[in-house]
Amino acid sequence: MHLPRQLGPLHDLPDTREAYDAVLADVTAQALARLTPEGNLEHPDCVDDIGDTSLGITSLLAFAWQRTKDDRLPEAVRRSLAFHLRERVYVDDNPGYPNLRVRNSGLPYARYTLTAGAHPIGDWPSTVWALLQAVNLLDTADGLVEDAQRAELLDVARGYWRWLTEATFFNPQEAGNQAIGCVVGGLMLARHLPPEDGQSVRSRAVELYIEKIRTHRVADRGALLPPEHGGAYDNNYGPISLSFLAQAHRVSGEEIFAEDGDALAWYIDARLTNGGFDNGGPRYSEQHSAFESVLGLRYFGARIGADLGRYRGDSRWARHAVQEDGGVDGHFAWMLVWQSQDSTRWHRTPSTEPVRHQLRAGTVSVAFDDRMTPSVVEAGGTYYLPAAVNRQHGFGPVLDGFVFCRPMGEVRVRDVRTDGLAAKLVTKPVVGRDHVLRHVRSLYVTDGTSLWTTVAMERLPGEPYLLAGLPYAADDGDRVRRTAEGAVASAGTLRLTHPQEQGAEHFDARSELTQEQAAFALAADPRGYGNPDDGWRHLVSSTALEASPLPGAPDDLHVFAVRYGSAAPLTMSVERDGGGLRVGTSVFTAVIGADDERGEPELTLRAVSA
Repeated sequence: MHLPRQLGPLHDLPDTREAYDAVLADVTAQALARLTPEGNLEHPDCVDDIGDTSLGITSLLAFAWQRTKDDRLPEAVRRSLAFHLRERVYVDDNPGYPNLRVRNSGLPYARYTLTAGAHPIGDWPSTVWALLQAVNLLDTADGLVEDAQRAELLDVARGYWRWLTEATFFNPQEAGNQAIGCVVGGLMLARHLPPEDGQSVRSRAVELYIEKIRTHRVADRGALLPPEHGGAYDNNYGPISLSFLAQAHRVSGEEIFAEDGDALAWYIDARLTNGGFDNGGPRYSEQHSAFESVLGLRYFGARIGADLGRYRGDSRWARHAVQEDGGVDGHFAWMLVWQSQDSTRWHRTPSTEPVRHQLRAGTVSVAFDDRMTPSVVEAGGTYYLPAAVNRQHGFGPVLDGFVFCRPMGEVRVRDVRTDGLAAKLVTKPVVGRDHVLRHVRSLYVTDGTSLWTTVAMERLPGEPYLLAGLPYAADDGDRVRRTAEGAVASAGTLRLTHPQEQGAEHFDARSELTQEQAAFALAADPRGYGNPDDGWRHLVSSTALEASPLPGAPDDLHVFAVRYGSAAPLTMSVERDGGGLRVGTSVFTAVIGADDERGEPELTLRAVSA
């Protein structure tokens, strides 16, 4: 079974002018064949996200005309624009819409679904999208539509902006991508207004960004992020927010958008595995956007010097949204226009700067969460998630059902790179059930092919083991597939266990159920509205790799040693070295030294000569 939306890296999508012209030619052919006598360009099966879709395809036809001067397009643009202005602009309040600040304003808006009162909650983002389609069309309408029709469109676009910012609460779904998209719409609209009005709208857009988005950013892994549906980041919508920040900077030149985009880009680079797999977020924990992310990942990847294009997207949406039959859907048309206009090239080499929440070299990567516990381990083409024991999730020593991975105090981190090796030492103060403070030292070393993990903590009575991850997915060419296996070895005894109990709270990696499906099954609200991250936290047990302590370790320590990326036997030695520990393998020798005068643990590393 393959994960439906974790497909190829986005930088593999062709992004030349010729490639975009071919896409526009296909859209043009589909649109001209679909255009109804009334001027409707909506997909026949479109029900949700419908209020902006015909206008979106109209904007693509106008953009195509600007590039090709195809004489079939002016009449189609005028007819389809007339349809939107006549049939898809609503000025009467939608019954049941809960987010109005002004009743009966008479301002135009776009509906998420057309039937009055059927599903009004989506009207705010639909109107943002309609504003973006409108301003893209305004950018290309000169010489294409008559002055009166263009003036009517401009008046509607300005009305959309006022409805979004005056008649309703701003960003009612707490969705960063929607809110930043609204700001972009204002910035683009401002360029079409008389100077004084344009400056007012531009200033209001920047003000909204600062007061309603920037000041409400949420901290995660050392970064401040635009909140997404109540969470810090969503792996579907976060890269879309990055694209909006890219367009905001392209349009306005305001440095604030570049600064915040850089911060979000660095965050994405840190959490993203080498192979491009990612999961997590308050909305869709494994669903990935595709072309909607290209502009932001490409633009900011080039700015920060990181290969963000490795992000795996849904390549079925390679250039535009489509319906089940593959037919074009205009819902994200504005993004196709923007990424066609932008000339930034992909930055394809990884950043070499050490990052606190990431260890990456070659085909190996570890993404660490805010507590410096691995959130994803990648080695040998397999992705390992934190396993669950007794409602506790993580990687770390386990004794009597307690996982020693949640820090009680400052977590110390030291990075070393030398001799073709990369290492990260993480030292955590941890309180156990007995309320005694103990220090867990975790050393991660990679040669770019395998990952060695060594974990040491004070010896405790009993029989502890290392919770070493949940094998979950693996690369399979241009797709990611589910797996319950991985190439792993331990210097102690290694076992792969599965939940003995059945039910939603027990995740067996051998089942066809995805992490996303399991997380939504445990979420408090329906799929698409609940928080799958919150749901996943209710998991009681899961498939887990468990490693016993290393034989021959110092008497006062429990030491665990695991290697990811190879199932060959693992031999490792751990012994005292003055005030520190010497870790020896056939590939490297590392010394975890005593703390320095600032309390920082020392780490030295060298490769073993062949």
